[in-house]
Amino acid sequence: MTMLSKNSFQAVTTMFRQVSGIQLSDAKQALVAGRLQKLAQARGVRDVDAYVELLMREGDAQELVKVVDKLTTNETYFFREPQHFEHLKRMLAERRAGAAGGDFRVWSAASSSGEEAYSIAMVLGEHFGLRGWQVIGTDLSTAMVDTARRGLYPLERARLTPTPLLKRWCLKGHGDNTGKLMVAPELRQLVRFECANLTRTLPEIGQFDLVFLRNVLIYFDNPGKADIVKRVLTRLKPDGLLFTGHAESIANLGIPTVAVAPAVYRHA
Repeated sequence: MTMLSKNSFQAVTTMFRQVSGIQLSDAKQALVAGRLQKLAQARGVRDVDAYVELLMREGDAQELVKVVDKLTTNETYFFREPQHFEHLKRMLAERRAGAAGGDFRVWSAASSSGEEAYSIAMVLGEHFGLRGWQVIGTDLSTAMVDTARRGLYPLERARLTPTPLLKRWCLKGHGDNTGKLMVAPELRQLVRFECANLTRTLPEIGQFDLVFLRNVLIYFDNPGKADIVKRVLTRLKPDGLLFTGHAESIANLGIPTVAVAPAVYRHA
């Protein structure tokens, strides 16, 4: 594999930071080189540095989107950090079915390829049935949003999914889709995905009872984290809950929130 020069790495990471708000460390140089190599080959450019030079010279918007997609692709799986889903189940059990206030709405704010959003949807489907709720998933990557909308995944991604939920809400693939699962159409219709950059003005997606903002803050410094959390909290209802990754903490960001469970917060 062609190595990426320091100058090319800095050029790409500067562009990526401007677009995404994420600063990639020098330790990510090999990862960036590997992902750019595939894009270079697709463009018929053998040398990664030459591809970066082409990218910067042409400023092709579609090619820049491909770069951002490649650099933000992270594998995830259904029911990751299961403690949060247990908390969600307990909360729903205490909530009176059909309570006033309209549909119960959840935002998966960094939904990647959609497994988190569909995991939430399965729990809501078990509680509410197929009415009275909605899940919105957003991600920076257009490729991840497209994958999420399809709802087709390797079976390995469902290794933590409770068997009853897997049987009720997923279809097992056959033929060309052997070894895969598809989220059932009736569940998919209640989950909407669109692109959003959490470091920029958020799309008009309304207010939410719950926001899952998990495993994205780790990519930002404290000012960047605070900026994102403040922006996201404007979409959380006064009595709503914010879920962050268990390896992430917002306690030192000076934001008026109160922890109600590990990595679960509400407005102060």
